[in-house]
Amino acid sequence: MARAPLLLALLSLAALGSAGGANAAGRKMVGVYELKKGDFSVKVTNWGATITSVVLPDSRGNLADVVLGYDTVAEYVNGSGYFGALVGRVANRVANARFVLDGKVYHLYANDGKNALHGGHRGFSKVIWTVKEYVGGGDSPYITLYYHSFDGEQGFPGDLDVYVTYQLSTPYMLSVHMNATAVNKATPVNLAQHTYWNLGGQGSGDVLRNTVQLFASRYTPVDSALIPTGALAPVAGTPYDFRSPTPVGARIHQVSGGGAGIYGYDTNYAVDGEAGALRKVAVVRDGASGRALELWANQPGVQFYTGNFLKDVKGKGGKVYGQYGALCLETQAFPDAVNHPNFPSVIVRPGGVYKHDMVFKFSF
Repeated sequence: MARAPLLLALLSLAALGSAGGANAAGRKMVGVYELKKGDFSVKVTNWGATITSVVLPDSRGNLADVVLGYDTVAEYVNGSGYFGALVGRVANRVANARFVLDGKVYHLYANDGKNALHGGHRGFSKVIWTVKEYVGGGDSPYITLYYHSFDGEQGFPGDLDVYVTYQLSTPYMLSVHMNATAVNKATPVNLAQHTYWNLGGQGSGDVLRNTVQLFASRYTPVDSALIPTGALAPVAGTPYDFRSPTPVGARIHQVSGGGAGIYGYDTNYAVDGEAGALRKVAVVRDGASGRALELWANQPGVQFYTGNFLKDVKGKGGKVYGQYGALCLETQAFPDAVNHPNFPSVIVRPGGVYKHDMVFKFSF
């Protein structure tokens, strides 16, 4: 099968060569790649292994891009919202940017107050990945990206070889397969895909009328800094209960969104069923367009985020994203698991392989 052409001319980012540390020897190339199957298409850039667009029809056959993002790679480089990125080495928050592993204290880069967030100041979303394989068309278009994370990067121990594959299949399915091998030291690993979804189309308004169903009967309460307390609490009788399809905005003003006067969900849910097995995590429906998203994954948790901090963000095609302009469903291990022995472990031993699978099934 012929290799598909690059959507955009490859962008030479010699100035960003240092961004990947030991992984960026000399000149690196960043491009945008399209996976296309009929009227279903996904674009990916190897900057941060980022999904930059997902285009699919609505119930009337009208095409729209349903993920938030930017028009240029440079805007992703300079952006701070993690639009579409693959985040790690440890997604979400690590309290006080430190943890103890096998009796040794490790200090991470604090980039969220005193805490570490999404791998630190220069996590996996802020480096150039290597394109290993790319087939843009045919029955199962896919792209596989690779990143070598070096020992000590952002404070994390050991070398880590990381791969992610994005693949399209029928009917309207996007699969994400992540794996990471610890080369020489035990290390925490928790990767997450951080796409912002608006099934009505990016920039079409807020998602408060979207209905969400989460297959999770428990969640992890947090303190004022969004660090888990260590408890697992039932969602029953709380504003966090999405076990039945519920509009995003139904109880959103009963939930602190992480800042003074900010409301919204930024919450980790413990997915029902056996971690490690692919199981249904969430269903999102947009009544106006008729589009629906069904998410399956094999991780113990999912972070449900409602775009609480979006404010006047200039996005694609001149669209401006406001508060609640999208939602994220980031399957993951529990936040701050390295500091909570009662949470499922995120430690990968030398030679061990971390595996994270997601499947997005779209309908309309």
